Amino acid sequence: MSATADHAEERTNPAGRLGFEPGQVVQEIGYDEDVDHDLREGIESIIGADLVDEEYDDVADAVVIWFRDEDGDLTDALVDAIGLLEDGGTIWLLTPKTGRDGYIEPSDINDAAQTAGLSQTKSISVAKDWTGTRLTAPKR
Repeated sequence: MSATADHAEERTNPAGRLGFEPGQVVQEIGYDEDVDHDLREGIESIIGADLVDEEYDDVADAVVIWFRDEDGDLTDALVDAIGLLEDGGTIWLLTPKTGRDGYIEPSDINDAAQTAGLSQTKSISVAKDWTGTRLTAPKR
């Protein structure tokens, strides 16, 4: 695929900037009625399969966590997600944008990630109401 095609994919598929690849297993945690369905469908389009849910009993290449302030302890959620990942996998923490219900301060995300032993590599706008923070686990 050319660089131009990659950029076109990013414009037409909201998930294009998240780095998913065909054939990956992506586990989704925290699904609720407020998630961005276009983003979910975009991820599924890229990986060529449905997202697996919280009941999936094997390791995943990536974990997508929809997390809102009222969802409990963020550090605990991140630690749990690490256990679901293939070595070298990625966690995309999706949180409501500033001013939206369930907003989480970036400093709280950073503190929770550090406590869980994760490295924050980037944060981007992934949908109208959601920000995505890419977190990586250390190699085991």
